[in-house]
Amino acid sequence: MPAHQHPNLHTSKLRGEFLLSLLVLAALAVLPLFVQSPYWLGVLIVSMYFAIMASGWNLLAGYTGQFSLAPAAFAMLGGYSTGLLAYYLNTPLWVALPMSIVIPGVIGLLLGRIVLRLSGAYLALTTLSFAEILRLVIYNSIDFTRGDQGLNVPGIVDSRTGYYYIFLAALIMVVGLIYILLRTRTGRFLQAIRDDEIGAASRGINVVRYKTFAFLVSCAVCGFAGGLYGTFARLVSPELGLIAQTGIVIAMVVIGGMGTLVGPLIGALLVYTASELLRDVGGIQMIVFAALVIVFARFFREGLWGLLRRALIRRQAVRRGI
Repeated sequence: MPAHQHPNLHTSKLRGEFLLSLLVLAALAVLPLFVQSPYWLGVLIVSMYFAIMASGWNLLAGYTGQFSLAPAAFAMLGGYSTGLLAYYLNTPLWVALPMSIVIPGVIGLLLGRIVLRLSGAYLALTTLSFAEILRLVIYNSIDFTRGDQGLNVPGIVDSRTGYYYIFLAALIMVVGLIYILLRTRTGRFLQAIRDDEIGAASRGINVVRYKTFAFLVSCAVCGFAGGLYGTFARLVSPELGLIAQTGIVIAMVVIGGMGTLVGPLIGALLVYTASELLRDVGGIQMIVFAALVIVFARFFREGLWGLLRRALIRRQAVRRGI
């Protein structure tokens, strides 16, 4: 039966995933003690950028059942929201960076009011069209956005280790907020919509309102990831919004475990690190990840976390002699 019909089971499962997420985040906190290479610190920072974006997309797709193809576009929008304010108005980052949350959130609210009456392939195609239109507008607005030359963004700190802990703090905040949200009545409504949209509507849940809320939060989280990444890279460009970037996010969530709290963390860290290790092989990494997405989507719906959880359950059963 759907998880929302068993609140105690759902809460226990969610709490377990949150504790495992804290374990992963604690491991990340001590990792710089063993990783001294600036290059690999940079890889881990970008992995956490993707983990933030994947967590935001997972709230919408994994927990609400709404498949958007625009997470990278909203990350790009967040990056440009911060970058344009800093570039043209010399807005301090403590003001400009929060705009990477507010502006994508507002755009997400407006877009959600339009597209979330659709579902399935129609929703995916609509968000894909929006993402590509937004990217082309930014790409072609050379006098304003500098097009494919990119836009310079000021940094927060000069140290990569400093940025590492800034991204880690942001990731902890995002995971914590999503966990808190999922424990509320709103979070249970979102999962009820995912499990049975018609049944949820028949019980008085305003389906469009809650789907729009999830879309707003997802867009704001992705925008925040993009704004933070822009300050790290000191540059934002239309490449942030490429559909390939969205494909990477989807691969991370599916491989890690869609609809789980810890899945996006595991998926982002493993997929991006593996892509760096396979970089010298050419384009084979995209083929590998595409094949893995197909396999996990077909046979292992809860991803690596689901496989690990089943293995732990079987091990406990063997110990108890069941």
